[in-house]
Amino acid sequence: MRLTVAQALVRFLAAQYTERDGERHRLIAATWGVFGHGNVAGIGQALIEEDGMPFHQGRNEQAMVHAAVGYARQRNRLSAHAVTTSIGPGATNLVTGAALATINHLPVLLLPGDTFATRPADPVLQQLQVPHAGDVSVNDCLRPVSRSFDRIVRPEALIPAALEAMRVLADPAATGAVTLALPQDVQAEAYDWPARFFAERTWRIRRASPDEAELDAAVAAIAGAARPLIVAGGGVRHSRAEEALADLASLTGIPVASTQAGKGVLPHGHPQDVGAVGHTGTAVANHLARTADVVLGVGTRWTDFTTASGTLFGHPSVRFVNLNTAAFDAHKQTALPLVADAREGIEQLHALLDPHHVPAHYVHEYAEEKLRWEARVTAAYAAPDEDARPTQTQVLGVLDTLVDADDILINAAGSLPGDLHKLWRTRSRDQYHVEYGYSCMGYEIPAAIGVLLAAPGRPVWALVGDGTYLMNPTEIVTAVQERLPLKLVILQNHGYASIGGLSEAVGAERYGTDYRLRAADGGFTGPPLPVDLGANAASLGMRVLRPRTIRDLREALADARAATDPTCVYVETETADSVSGPPPAQAWWDVPVAEISTRPSAVKAREEYDRHVTARRRHL
Repeated sequence: MRLTVAQALVRFLAAQYTERDGERHRLIAATWGVFGHGNVAGIGQALIEEDGMPFHQGRNEQAMVHAAVGYARQRNRLSAHAVTTSIGPGATNLVTGAALATINHLPVLLLPGDTFATRPADPVLQQLQVPHAGDVSVNDCLRPVSRSFDRIVRPEALIPAALEAMRVLADPAATGAVTLALPQDVQAEAYDWPARFFAERTWRIRRASPDEAELDAAVAAIAGAARPLIVAGGGVRHSRAEEALADLASLTGIPVASTQAGKGVLPHGHPQDVGAVGHTGTAVANHLARTADVVLGVGTRWTDFTTASGTLFGHPSVRFVNLNTAAFDAHKQTALPLVADAREGIEQLHALLDPHHVPAHYVHEYAEEKLRWEARVTAAYAAPDEDARPTQTQVLGVLDTLVDADDILINAAGSLPGDLHKLWRTRSRDQYHVEYGYSCMGYEIPAAIGVLLAAPGRPVWALVGDGTYLMNPTEIVTAVQERLPLKLVILQNHGYASIGGLSEAVGAERYGTDYRLRAADGGFTGPPLPVDLGANAASLGMRVLRPRTIRDLREALADARAATDPTCVYVETETADSVSGPPPAQAWWDVPVAEISTRPSAVKAREEYDRHVTARRRHL
């Protein structure tokens, strides 16, 4: 079958499927693209030629990757999108999105154009010349942030490269960004392909069972614990192990705390759900973490936010058991590893732990603490004056009264991830969509588009601060073009609220974090910038609502939820005080402070830093 390389690749991708538990999915369900001279005559022409591949028009290359990642997460990694770009800046714009995908173990196929393989002229437009390495292009920036990278310099090389790309995308333990760099001349080159290359191919997702010896060791550790704790990560969701985890928690009475990626795997009303753990965690979960003698981590990477930079798990003899499909993560914290699929491992633990149950006084302890925390959440959400300007937590409180299990909330950066992790009451397994592996400003709007494509008919909210909005609003145009009912909430607080608070805490005095005019003294201490982000969203095609009070906000959010067109709720928020704001951090996070300084604030912050550092430990 004689086709160009680009035509062959698109036809091949349209015939790839995954299968898990008897359910079949298109592996590459669509392609995103921004066209330039490096891909328009190759992949661009092939997408017209081969009509089996849906296409979405993006505005920014990084944003297209975020949209693809949002789609893949919503589809439990069983289906993904491809992203095609031109040479040069189009390709390098992929790097941030690729890093996000790989860090979060979410599949996306990147197809950047590349400079000529045949080198008819050097240098061509946008070519990076490296004197000591003639085979290097800007696409090599994608190597460290890709789980698999290949450059197709001959047509026949596409066959093994494409097959390997699919293998990695479909492997739960290896998945992430996969890059096939495509020189523009090779894309357009014709080749006689074996017809079998284009036959439908199904990549079966294995549910690996745990090793018997590892399982026995894990059961013995958990059964012998006086104060066990389960920490649920994103792997629970990807495996669709929520029901199995709920059954195990109910059987044993072991409390379940959640990471950012794991929040929602148990609904907040489940008796064993104790909420978020770590620096942005709840008081009850962090107390249990400090006193746990055995911690079962399921599908978690044990980031510093979860471990409070190595200071959280303080029991003198605490031991970890890690159930993870990736051996690399299963061995963290010097744990007893349980390398297996999350659902398979949980079900086998359930069978061997039955009828084990933790002591009744332990259940009573965390149930009482959970009630106390819920009271703190209710207080933070409370809005006694309906005619006042809302705080950020009051915005969440109003939204909490309007949503149900169908709604999906998307966030990634700023102060919102901390508030959401501590406060949000999840109602369904996939309601809470916070990207905190890379915490990438600008993720929310394009990711919401990906989720809307993956879950049509469900209300999808992108929650952003003004700083995040300014990073990447371009895909609003795509939402308008695709007629997607994106619900965008912009919280205008005139600056980087999260980093401003951190800056103050580490002695940097909020320097450079407020959005204000430059004053006569050279600092940014003048009036707030005369910026109207609502007008900007409107100029990109959104309908914009402008509530000024809590009463207005309630009406605006209800209007947005019912809307069938892209709708923005633009609200200026009041700075929270210690009463109306969220509870403070319940655990530390390591941000090193200047060891010497002439500024009293930095000196004081360093004293506090040195005090916290003494609590850090390595679990050996």
